[in-house]
Amino acid sequence: MIEPISLAVGAGLFGAGLLTGKLTRRQTGAGTSPKPVCGCSHGLEQHDPDTKECHGQILHRDWIGNQWVPCTCRQYVGPKPFEELFVSPMLPPQDTA
Repeated sequence: MIEPISLAVGAGLFGAGLLTGKLTRRQTGAGTSPKPVCGCSHGLEQHDPDTKECHGQILHRDWIGNQWVPCTCRQYVGPKPFEELFVSPMLPPQDTA
């Protein structure tokens, strides 16, 4: 036999969890995917696909003032885009001589 008090407590906890999830959920724009970001806070588009170096700039603050300096990141270490996981790399054409 099922105890009605246990069912009520379980349903109350479940409802509280759903309500908490609804109230604390982050709102993202419809149809936008998360942008892959590296440890240097620059996106994948700032890194050269061949050399993997970053072309972004960082705001350097010191006692003289603020200045933009080149990013020292040498390789993209952020998450890979979904498309890159399932697409095979393009191979150069082979000579069939």
